[in-house]
Amino acid sequence: MKRSSWWLLLCGVHGVVSMILWWGQESAVQTLIWRADDWTGRVWTLWTSAWVHVNTPHLIGNQLALGALVAFAWVVRPPWPATLAWLLAWPLTQLSLILWPHIGYAVGLSGLLHAGAMVLACHLVLGRLPVPKARRWGALLALGVGTKVVLERGWAQPVVWDAGIDTSVVQAAHLAGVLWGVGLGLLTAAWPRPSGVRA
Repeated sequence: MKRSSWWLLLCGVHGVVSMILWWGQESAVQTLIWRADDWTGRVWTLWTSAWVHVNTPHLIGNQLALGALVAFAWVVRPPWPATLAWLLAWPLTQLSLILWPHIGYAVGLSGLLHAGAMVLACHLVLGRLPVPKARRWGALLALGVGTKVVLERGWAQPVVWDAGIDTSVVQAAHLAGVLWGVGLGLLTAAWPRPSGVRA
């Protein structure tokens, strides 16, 4: 596959499966939701819960954000280590929510999208993506996402009601996504690569 294909494929999976589940049977979709009190017996929900959305505005908002991430990735062409970092952040972001005991469940792509944005930012800042002024673009992306998360104060306000989309927003997932995105992004961007091996 070409340099960016794995990342774009993963974006496609997130978008398509989210749409399919939106039209799925309620009973089946419920089995895919991560819940703090029983996730150990349903480990697959660490992955599948990201594809579940509670209403149309929630779904549309995340699909638009995913589209922006796709467009950005189309330009910067992430290497496979960036995709690996994003894959690892997927379940870890969800799992981190156990740190906030009053979060009973969490659905949606937003935490994972925050992780993906920070993975790309790290790879740009460390000069791993072949685009002009990569470090500047990476710093701007990191600053934008980081500022959003700081303003949300997800560590103190893990869940808030958003009247715009008529549902609760788990801001702790955004925070967890950013932290895992930074950690895994820096780790995979810093990996030495054998000479002659293309990313």
